[in-house]
Amino acid sequence: MSQRVEKINELIKREIGQIIRREIEIPENSLVTVSRVRTSSDLKEAKIWISIFPVKHAQSLLKEFLKRAGYFQRLLNRRLSMRYIPKISFILDNFEEKIGQFEDILDETDQS
Repeated sequence: MSQRVEKINELIKREIGQIIRREIEIPENSLVTVSRVRTSSDLKEAKIWISIFPVKHAQSLLKEFLKRAGYFQRLLNRRLSMRYIPKISFILDNFEEKIGQFEDILDETDQS
């Protein structure tokens, strides 16, 4: 991956994180984090992985993010001064959930 694409990934990650923090109502006692961004080499598409805690809110919040992707896109277009802004899509990052399940399994085997 080129250094330019890496910089764009970080820029999009930061801006989407700020948009989520300032513009989107998140249920109380919930946390949404932009865990990573992967932009295509032609800069036409950007996949944004988000982590949502607690996990019970993950599917409903992901649906809301997908529904409002156009709104996120417009805000991102206003914030970034690039010739082409990649089209964004959201993906649920359940890496931490899998780690938690793995830790639960390890705890169960330790107790046996």
